[in-house]
Amino acid sequence: MEFSDEILLHILSYVPCTDLVLNVRRTCRKLAMLCLDKSLTQTVLLQKDYKVNKDKVKQLMRDIGKEIYQLNMAGCYWLPSSSIDHITRCKNLVKLNLSGCHITSLHLSKMLSTLQHLRSLAIDVNPGFDASQLSSECKATLSRVLELKQTLYTPSYGVVPCCTSLEKLLLYFEILDRSREGFMLSGQLMVGESNVPHYQNLRVFYARLAPGYVNQEVVRLYLAVLSDRTPENLHAFLISAPGSFAETGATKNLLDSMARNVRLDALQLPKAWINGSGLLQHLKFNNPFYFSFSRCTLSGGQLIQRVMNGGKDLKSLTSLNLSGCIHCLAPESLFRKAEDDIDSSILESLVVSCCNLKHLNLSAAHHHSSKTIGNHLCQLLARLKHLLSLALPVCSITDVAANMEKPSMQSNVLPQTLGKKVRIGIQTYSNQKPQSSVFWALMGSLPFLENLEIIGSSFSSAMPRNEPAIRNSLPPCVRAQSVGDSEVAAIGQLTYLQSLTLAQLPNILTGSGLISIGLQCQHLRTLSLANLGMMGNMVYMSALMDMLKHCKCLRDLRLEQPYFSAGAQFFQALSHCSSLQRLCIVSRSGTLQSDAVMSFMANCLEVIMCHMFMGESLTVCKNLQQSIVRSFQADRPALNVVIFPLLHEDLTEVIRDVPMRHLDEITLFKSRVAEEPPNLWW
Repeated sequence: MEFSDEILLHILSYVPCTDLVLNVRRTCRKLAMLCLDKSLTQTVLLQKDYKVNKDKVKQLMRDIGKEIYQLNMAGCYWLPSSSIDHITRCKNLVKLNLSGCHITSLHLSKMLSTLQHLRSLAIDVNPGFDASQLSSECKATLSRVLELKQTLYTPSYGVVPCCTSLEKLLLYFEILDRSREGFMLSGQLMVGESNVPHYQNLRVFYARLAPGYVNQEVVRLYLAVLSDRTPENLHAFLISAPGSFAETGATKNLLDSMARNVRLDALQLPKAWINGSGLLQHLKFNNPFYFSFSRCTLSGGQLIQRVMNGGKDLKSLTSLNLSGCIHCLAPESLFRKAEDDIDSSILESLVVSCCNLKHLNLSAAHHHSSKTIGNHLCQLLARLKHLLSLALPVCSITDVAANMEKPSMQSNVLPQTLGKKVRIGIQTYSNQKPQSSVFWALMGSLPFLENLEIIGSSFSSAMPRNEPAIRNSLPPCVRAQSVGDSEVAAIGQLTYLQSLTLAQLPNILTGSGLISIGLQCQHLRTLSLANLGMMGNMVYMSALMDMLKHCKCLRDLRLEQPYFSAGAQFFQALSHCSSLQRLCIVSRSGTLQSDAVMSFMANCLEVIMCHMFMGESLTVCKNLQQSIVRSFQADRPALNVVIFPLLHEDLTEVIRDVPMRHLDEITLFKSRVAEEPPNLWW
């Protein structure tokens, strides 16, 4: 308490606002004064405060409502819509994020009518939303909004037509093709919602589509206005669409207009709009900071010539997504096989031109380095000293030269089959750096890396978005067969690592490298492991349990492994993760021990999400889910529990009720590096 006010304010900035206002400030006069300092109360972040409830929100708004300028309640799905009413006390609000919150059009109208200073808004548009219920005062507020993020669960323009001054528009399309009753939905907007959006001041347009035809239909309606008149100040145009999203005459006109009239700083387009077209040759760029060519057939030659201006300086580029871009490191794609060696000169040009890259995604492709010494992908990437997040395919980190010098380990590799188990001798790994390992050297050269993904190029999760669970997985790439425990141990060099994803590493024999990560990566918050080692047996269970005992900061854990046995020993080890908040286990033919799960939930008081998709019967799953909810819901308002048979035909119906925050961040497997531009939303 003898520290200066400046130091104390810095310390208090790490305390959740609800704790500051409702608890800490009641301890003494000095803290009572400091806790109400404007630097602590102007921005209130509740989006990950899983302990906040309706009473705390009510009291918080009463005490400091007039002081709040920015309020983030994104993903607070457990709060009733009545909690939103208290936001009317925040008369000076400039930024408000209510994504994932329960709110009707009437509640929205009442709230926005009082927020005359609002300039940034994020909301969900759910079935039943009616723009005609918005008052004239509400529409007046919306007319002054400059930034809008809108998540659509039903075909609608939402509040976009009311926002006549928009400069930034983010649209997330989460509309299902079928209703709960099984009826096909139409992408045509309801009568009365045909007001034209106002895009004349637009600088940023971003649209992310979930799988489904209706989402594509609706986004075309949003784009139709853009195709008539492209905003002169547009500098970021991004559309993220899975699968096939065909180009139409209207979208072609839009792209042609963009090529003539605007200079972009950020670009992402559906693969069908880029593949086979000369679009990139005509688009102009200013100081680009983000490119995504995910799943495009763009060759390395096209990438360098059309995007990188022949390898010229692109120091402004900080984020690049080439996930699934299978030919992006080859000079041409016409006669090339996806498994052929990369052209190291193309990667070198990319590294030299984009020397300030912070986020790079090269996953979902076979990037095989040649045997030429000094030109390995890992050696070239080691030059990118500013990298904070990196996604690579497993086969890309194979040390080709080293494998040539040592005897083949193919006979020791555990087969990726679900057939008869094979007994082999246990191979132990030293955690000392192998002298010839390029991956060890890469990890040692990126000391500030925070997010790392190593994903098999043919890996696919057993839990896709809107389809039944996948029953069979593709075998790993041949080049990946030697990647195992020693490479995992190399990751332990990343002192500041916060998020780690490992998927389809076939040569995991003991999992000893995981222990190194647990001991040395003390900032690790998110861990996702999938299909490591032999598919028919979880050979790394012992090492995983040892690892978990050291993960004191771990908040999110996702495990996907066939035949996983979630028993007492596993949950006892997991109980050491005192900060754990979310757990997801996906296991074909996996088993669980109900009393062990209950004991774990009782010991780990921070856990608010428990998702298990296993091989147990529907009765066992339902009984356990009900027991957890009955026992812990009262003390954990945000508790979300889904325990369900992985191969059950109703899995997709169960998934649709999972809060989008959990579904998008942990339950569904995907590569998240450079998925969106940095700082897309505050």
